[in-house]
Amino acid sequence: MQDSSLFAAAVLLFLILDPLGNVPVFLSLLKPVPEHRRRRVLARELVIALAVLFLFLFAGRYILDFIHLRQESVSIAGGIILFLIGLRMIFPAPEGIFGDTPDGEPFIVPMAVPLVAGPSGMAAVMLMGSKEPDRLLDWSLALLLAWAATAAILFSATRLYRLLGRRALTALERLMGMVLVAISVQMFLDGLAAYLGWAPPG
Repeated sequence: MQDSSLFAAAVLLFLILDPLGNVPVFLSLLKPVPEHRRRRVLARELVIALAVLFLFLFAGRYILDFIHLRQESVSIAGGIILFLIGLRMIFPAPEGIFGDTPDGEPFIVPMAVPLVAGPSGMAAVMLMGSKEPDRLLDWSLALLLAWAATAAILFSATRLYRLLGRRALTALERLMGMVLVAISVQMFLDGLAAYLGWAPPG
């Protein structure tokens, strides 16, 4: 059971990080960067994103206590955010999921935050860390697995883009968006049930 929930958490985080959807955006952002620096810039941004997510994973419950928020509120808010992100993955805007992106060599924004470590990812890891703080090691492993898979895809972005093409990547992204919408609805319902004291169906 523990292994399955660990795997489920890793899959959820992978869907939220959305590496396939970010491939075209990252290629566009790295285009002005000299070729010999692209992998270094990508590695730096991925490490920054991981550090941000770990910060929210380990300090999330303290942040909740400080601002007097209940876990149920985070679950409901996280569900709403995931729902909106999932909808934008299914029905993307012309300028992309995360809007316009600046020219030049990116630093932290927008590659690390919010493209990899976005609000939905921060909310998800904060919820994991605050809901079951005794399993921080499991959640850390789930985050590392999701991040490693994301990094592998983004480092092979050029090859993947050539292999699959924009249409296949868009189709995969929309499929992931549909899964994310379903997960977000469940997260919202779980938070609402916990807040109202409803027992889950047996």
